[in-house]
Amino acid sequence: MPMLVLSGLAIGFGLERASELEDERLRGDLELIGRAIRLPVADALMQGDIQAVRSNLDSVFRIGRVYGASVYDTQGTLVAAAGIVERDLSESILAEQVVRTGEQQDSYREVAGRDVFSQFLPINDRGGRIIGLLQITRRAQDFEQSFAQLSRIAWGSWLIVAVATVAILIFGHYGAVGRHIETLVTSMRRVAQGDRKHRAAVQGPGELREVAEGLNRMLDSIEAAEQEIEARREHEQQLNYQLRESEKMAAIGQVASGVAHELGAPLTVIDGRARRLQQEHQDVESQRQLTAIRGQVQRLTKMVRQLLAFSRTPVTAWQPLSVQELVRQAQLSTSYEFEPDGPAITVDMPTATITISGDPQRLELALVNLLRNALQAARQQVVIEVREQVRDQKQHVVILISDDGAGIPADADQDELIKPFKTTKAQGEGTGLGLAIVAHIIADHCGEFALQPGPDGGCQAVVSLPRPTQAEETSI
Repeated sequence: MPMLVLSGLAIGFGLERASELEDERLRGDLELIGRAIRLPVADALMQGDIQAVRSNLDSVFRIGRVYGASVYDTQGTLVAAAGIVERDLSESILAEQVVRTGEQQDSYREVAGRDVFSQFLPINDRGGRIIGLLQITRRAQDFEQSFAQLSRIAWGSWLIVAVATVAILIFGHYGAVGRHIETLVTSMRRVAQGDRKHRAAVQGPGELREVAEGLNRMLDSIEAAEQEIEARREHEQQLNYQLRESEKMAAIGQVASGVAHELGAPLTVIDGRARRLQQEHQDVESQRQLTAIRGQVQRLTKMVRQLLAFSRTPVTAWQPLSVQELVRQAQLSTSYEFEPDGPAITVDMPTATITISGDPQRLELALVNLLRNALQAARQQVVIEVREQVRDQKQHVVILISDDGAGIPADADQDELIKPFKTTKAQGEGTGLGLAIVAHIIADHCGEFALQPGPDGGCQAVVSLPRPTQAEETSI
């Protein structure tokens, strides 16, 4: 619109200037005509040859662009005329000024009811004295028509250009920019209404493509930030849960330690008295009853030992250990508890010594508990495998203990199985502390413990322990 307004102002100024130039040209034409006949008319007037004056005026009138030509004396009385002229100029101020000043004058006048442009030129004799006036008139509409035609052409051209410009701007802008802006605004509205998954289409001119890409990057950043916040929130919830579990385990450990200490001495006394009574009473019924008492006492004693193991403080004395030796000691410890014709134990581990660091007694206790559970659950065979593994650019030792028993119940939760006093065994066959002790010991050694289905059925216990670096081995 500013361009159209400026172009319109330029056309208006140009037309005004063109009107002035055209008016000057037409006036110049009349002046040339007047100067061309002024000298012959002056000679004819001085000779009194009115016929010659009329002849000169007729010659001017025949040009076709002159509306009328006439000669007056200095008093304004008509001497000769051709065409439509004024009969009397005695009252004309303009004629009086020409006679007085000797300079030509012109103006728009009304002659015979028509608007004309009149130019008055003085007629001088050879001595320069004014002897009359020469009036040449031309229709005023000749001036107006010339300018009107030029105005029509100019404003018509401007209108065509304006319409074409507006059409190009409207349709061209919509095709090149407008529709892409509309699409971008629609995308922004969808995002503002909560559709965070929506992404703007990257299309259109380069600047709009950059805006769309910037909007998409902003939305991606917001989504990533929200995901990070959600992940942190979940992590904090998990940490809070673990903290509560740790506090609960610590409380259970303190209670277990106190109970174990309080029960240890009475159970020893009961077992000793029952053994003495067995020696004094040899009858079958007494032996049966006392054997049952001692069996229950031994079961309670075993639970007390497990409670003490569960309540031990974290590992503080680290030392180098051979994994192969730990496995052999665990086998030896469980060999006294099971009959020789029980499930067979198969061991598959490297011949080269694999060294880790930790508390040998506690790690042996963990392996003993796992091996004992496997032997109790197995039908025919228990397999112990030792493997080396690299995880997170660090060496680990993985100990796998598998049995061919019934396996983990389908509805069992591993996290629940390793909690204290949780067991899948029949009433009276388990305390629910074995796996909890294992998980506790492995966690104290910065390792990982998990239960999973065995490769050939049954259950497989997985213990992963980190191997110390060379610098750590040197410091131990």
